[in-house]
Amino acid sequence: MKKSLWQKARPLLTYSLLAALLYFALRNAPLTEIWETLRKLRFWQILVLTGLNALIYVLISLRWWLIVRSEKRDVSFLPLLATRVAVFGVSYFTFGPQVGGEPLQVLYLQRNYGMTYTRATSTVVMDKLLEFLANFVLLVFGLTAIIQAGIFSASGSGSMISLGGLVLLLLFPPVHILLMYRGIYPVSALLRKFSNNKFVRFVAASERMAGTFCRRHLKALLSAIVVSMLAALSMLGEFFFIVETLNIDLSFWQTIAAWTGGWLAFLVPVPGGVGAFEASQVFVLGEFGVSAVSAIGITLLVRAQDLLLGGVGLLIAGRGVKQ
Repeated sequence: MKKSLWQKARPLLTYSLLAALLYFALRNAPLTEIWETLRKLRFWQILVLTGLNALIYVLISLRWWLIVRSEKRDVSFLPLLATRVAVFGVSYFTFGPQVGGEPLQVLYLQRNYGMTYTRATSTVVMDKLLEFLANFVLLVFGLTAIIQAGIFSASGSGSMISLGGLVLLLLFPPVHILLMYRGIYPVSALLRKFSNNKFVRFVAASERMAGTFCRRHLKALLSAIVVSMLAALSMLGEFFFIVETLNIDLSFWQTIAAWTGGWLAFLVPVPGGVGAFEASQVFVLGEFGVSAVSAIGITLLVRAQDLLLGGVGLLIAGRGVKQ
């Protein structure tokens, strides 16, 4: 009886939670301003932006698919793409630096392909490590752009130290992958110094499986790295197109510096980086003599895409949990 009641209540609870997440995200979203900005665009510009956004998530999903398919040859790509969009929706609308929806990836692999919790988790670990690897490469490039653009001369040495610390933090993914390839598991070793409980054993097993993937499927690993870099470059290309669409006059390095400021803003633990993203663009572009109105125009276009994709992701997430 209890199981029956839970099965009946679960869809309602799921959609109620997702609706609450969507409400809190949209409550402060400038929907009217977003609509007015979109109305100023030509139809082909909207199509290009939509196409670029779709390409980014195809590439992101392809990275995960390459990892999973190395062990499970019968895994279909399109369902993984839908799951990855659902992950974005949950992560975008919850507190945290763009994480939170990853359990959906594990749940999908368990339900549809019978993968163990540990093995499914190991694919997600590799997926996130490769995502952070691409982010690290772009961040180094972006910090170079910030230095070239002369922002640090206005911000002071304190900002340089803070961003230097961030570089060291994001250096962990490539180092971690290299260590796992050589059969060294730093996370497991660190955790076992404090405890050897069930959770630590689970982390150790997942890390070892990820290391096994690195050694046994080097071709898939390298392919996933290339795809991850293409996805990151597509994000950068999308930002360049938005700047060009809004007729904002920026140099190559200034555009990359503005993108980097926005990327760092999404690390702030608030849903969708609300407020932080807008502030980053106003500040960085203001350093280049761009008006706050133009800076906000960029954020409105980015918000329009993210809210649409995130909303679709929440719907997919709700249907997935309901099944």
